[in-house]
Amino acid sequence: MGNPLADELSSSRRAKPCALVIFGATGDLTRRKLVPALMGLAQDGLLPTGFAVVGFARRAFEGPAFVDELRDGVKQHSRGRGEETLTAMQEAFSYVQAEYDDPAGYQKLKAHLEEIDKARGTQGNRVFYLATPPSAYSTILEHLRASGLSTEAGGRFARVIVEKPFGRDLPSARALNEQVAAGFKERQVFRIDHYLGKETVQNILVLRFANGIFEPLWNEKFIDHVQITVAEAIGVEGRGAYFEEAGIIRDMIQNHLLQVLTLVAMDPPAALGADAVRDEKVKVLRAIRSLTPDEVAETTVRGQYTAGFQAGQEVPGYHDELGVAKDSKVETFAAVKLQIENWRWGGTPFFLRSAKRMPRRVTEVAIHFKSPPHRLFAATGCGNLDQNILLVRIQPDEGVSIRFGSKVPGPDYRIRDVRMDFRYGMAFGGSTADAYERLLLDAIVGDSTLFARRDEVEEAWRIVDAIVSGWAAKGIEPERYEAGTWGPDLADQLLGDGREWRRP
Repeated sequence: MGNPLADELSSSRRAKPCALVIFGATGDLTRRKLVPALMGLAQDGLLPTGFAVVGFARRAFEGPAFVDELRDGVKQHSRGRGEETLTAMQEAFSYVQAEYDDPAGYQKLKAHLEEIDKARGTQGNRVFYLATPPSAYSTILEHLRASGLSTEAGGRFARVIVEKPFGRDLPSARALNEQVAAGFKERQVFRIDHYLGKETVQNILVLRFANGIFEPLWNEKFIDHVQITVAEAIGVEGRGAYFEEAGIIRDMIQNHLLQVLTLVAMDPPAALGADAVRDEKVKVLRAIRSLTPDEVAETTVRGQYTAGFQAGQEVPGYHDELGVAKDSKVETFAAVKLQIENWRWGGTPFFLRSAKRMPRRVTEVAIHFKSPPHRLFAATGCGNLDQNILLVRIQPDEGVSIRFGSKVPGPDYRIRDVRMDFRYGMAFGGSTADAYERLLLDAIVGDSTLFARRDEVEEAWRIVDAIVSGWAAKGIEPERYEAGTWGPDLADQLLGDGREWRRP
């Protein structure tokens, strides 16, 4: 039998030979995510025959020390025989040491890549991955342009993968987009959001558009509201300095949650091509108005965790985290009510919620359907049944479930909520492929469907900037909530009309 993960990722698309250049090759992202993902692809035979990985960073290495640096991360974070795979293909790895702002370093990289073309058969094709702090993006992009490394010629391709955060507000995102556009055409640019590589996120499109039973109900006539939750049990985990600049709204809602929202709310694309799908996603974002400060005060909730207990262990409050100011007003919880003002969704609210120090780690989309128009069973004492819910679990326990009412066996009409459950692990066996495996393969192949387009990023920032500006204009400070709870009490009032947040 073949490897199910290989079957899952493979298709008629075949990757052409290329060299993957990782800027920030000595960083945590490379060690924990990128190289383990490459090992997974290699095990499944999905990397091209002519393939090479070039690390580019400031730290000096000698001989095989770069591969040794990666080995521990592969051992801890890769699936299957990752360490053996790294050993088998260590000749494909090399390293260029240089400062990001040194033009000579890029000429050195250019010459090194030409040597790799001859030795490894990479045919002049390049994929550049910016796995550095965002502060280095502009410098690297400018030097890639100036050195000619971003230029495509003679059938060769050059692509750039940019990690989030893509800017910290709309003006900075636009400026970064202009910087990217100076050296790369839009089709060469892959703005990565690892949430879109998750199997269950992609399954939202299949669930909706490959099944006749869901799409006819997917509108304001039948759906009461939608809840999208990304909850994390951890705190800021040593990233206090970064979080002080971002907050949960920039770190999670601007990208992950709005991306998931677009997949839930978009109209059917004309085809599965990258631009056809992304056109529909952008239409959703454009249908969300920028909130006024008064609307922000009514339709959003900010929170910040205090000391509490997580899994029976006492944990510190946000103000006691490393790198956090003692008087910080940064939110670690945000809940937002958004309206998509179009014919499909007019009047159906979408509630987005993300936070640190929640009782458990969970990412899910809960579609709450409207109750029947007539309470036929009210006389039997069953008049207040819960709404039907279609639940898409993104992590953990990836799958889909439906909650509906069923008669309890017996002579009387007693009704109880039951659930039909689909889990990926049980249905297909094993675990799903890592999101970075899928996205790296797509970038190497040149498929940008699961990557954010320029206008998509800017529309998302427009929405978030209005909320941040509204908080500042109205002087809205974070409500306190104890670590290990589901957030501020005020968040429960946000839903209105007797609705409640789903407790995963």
